[in-house]
Amino acid sequence: MYLEPRDHLVPPAEAQNQRVALAASSPQFSVYITRSPEEIREAQHLRYKVFSEEMGAVLGGATAEIDEDIYDAFCDHLIVRNNATLKVVGTYRILPPHAAKRLGYYSDTEFFTTRLNHLKPNLCEFGRSCVHPDFRTGSVIMQLWAGLAQYMISNGYEHVIGCASISMRDGGHQAASLFNRLKADHLASAEYQVFPRNPLPLAKLHDTLAVEAPPLVKGYLRVGAKICGDPAWDPDFNSADFFMLLSLSRMNRRYAKHFGIRCEAGARP
Repeated sequence: MYLEPRDHLVPPAEAQNQRVALAASSPQFSVYITRSPEEIREAQHLRYKVFSEEMGAVLGGATAEIDEDIYDAFCDHLIVRNNATLKVVGTYRILPPHAAKRLGYYSDTEFFTTRLNHLKPNLCEFGRSCVHPDFRTGSVIMQLWAGLAQYMISNGYEHVIGCASISMRDGGHQAASLFNRLKADHLASAEYQVFPRNPLPLAKLHDTLAVEAPPLVKGYLRVGAKICGDPAWDPDFNSADFFMLLSLSRMNRRYAKHFGIRCEAGARP
């Protein structure tokens, strides 16, 4: 499943064009891992459309209509492609622990994660998740998750972190209200909590609005992920970021069975 050797951060040219098909594929969608620069560019364009045009993020690659940073070159990229139009309609990037050991996790730029240090040898980071607005009914999101699960199983990884972003276009009130609603049932225990470097000013925001969790947050919570503390405020992406942690052996049993993951006896039903 790896698209790069463990002792290299930048793979040789012949490895960059490698594509690994995943069982999550269907007649409608192709799901695969890629390191092809051309395909990554397509994913970066989708990211730009979602993050910049839809969410109002300030991106460095705005003139080329792409979202790109230094982490992209070191990640495996998960692609969902519509077989009818051949367009990329969903993407995730995956930073495996051997790359993060030398590069650091993107989440470390937003959170103090010292309490998770003991997990990091077996910890992947999922990031830059986005789905085309015409395909947010659930099937593409589930295929993304199925592809991620296959990647984790194939490579023997146990823990996943990622930031779920909530738009700040309303000033942060919806994000504060969502955190207030979810923290009672979905907050990680103290030993797994992280701390935002630039905290969302929760005390100054309305936190009692009736809000619906966006599809990405719903997806994380359904499979059994936990929110690891107060959200961070990312001014560049105009978002509040919820730090999420999922351990495969503690995944919701229903989804674990669907993805072919063996759970501990105490995992959530």
